[in-house]
Amino acid sequence: MFKKILLTSILLISSLDAHTAIMTCFDNGDDSITCEGGFSNGSSGSGVRMYVKHDDKKIVEGLMNENSEFTFSKPQNSYEVVFDAGEGHIVSIKGKEIIE
Repeated sequence: MFKKILLTSILLISSLDAHTAIMTCFDNGDDSITCEGGFSNGSSGSGVRMYVKHDDKKIVEGLMNENSEFTFSKPQNSYEVVFDAGEGHIVSIKGKEIIE
């Protein structure tokens, strides 16, 4: 019985620490796109891996800066922006969904 209570407590505590990756992107109106990212618990996205892909090929790669921002030149073709903070913490936005 004690093991069941201990296991349940551990699972409950670990779920309280859970957080969701969040990203939003906007068109700067100067042929560049800026994305801001972080986590639902308020944690910064600084240092999170970012990439832009077209037809499943990475065309831009980088990291979120100290302000949790990532800016890149707007591709001419269709594209998708990916915030990749690891397993279970990946968010993507298609270029056609990004507005000025």
